Amino acid sequence: MAGVIGPGRLPPPSLMSSRGVMLDGPMDRVEAELFTDGGSDAVVRIPGRRFPGILLQGDSLHILRSDVAEVVEACERGDLDEARDSAGLLLANLDALLARYEAALGEHEISRPY
Repeated sequence: MAGVIGPGRLPPPSLMSSRGVMLDGPMDRVEAELFTDGGSDAVVRIPGRRFPGILLQGDSLHILRSDVAEVVEACERGDLDEARDSAGLLLANLDALLARYEAALGEHEISRPY
């Protein structure tokens, strides 16, 4: 069975983050199902969703965006060899992420949403 993160409400000491960014309001804690370990690309299902999703950490999202930017920049320079290589690495990383997602679904006997 998937792990569960319990419900509740985080009482904010203030509406400022540790980096001085103004928050919209208090965060809600919700029960979520964890289908994989809690790594930087955990497979999680939140309330109200039929299928799990991938919880991608901010640094991992930034790396993914940078990888796409490399492909775009190589295309703009007309360096199709570099663009192809960068796109190939990006595709391999996305394939690994998709494989992790599909393995988690299979392990818990959940059909794919596609």
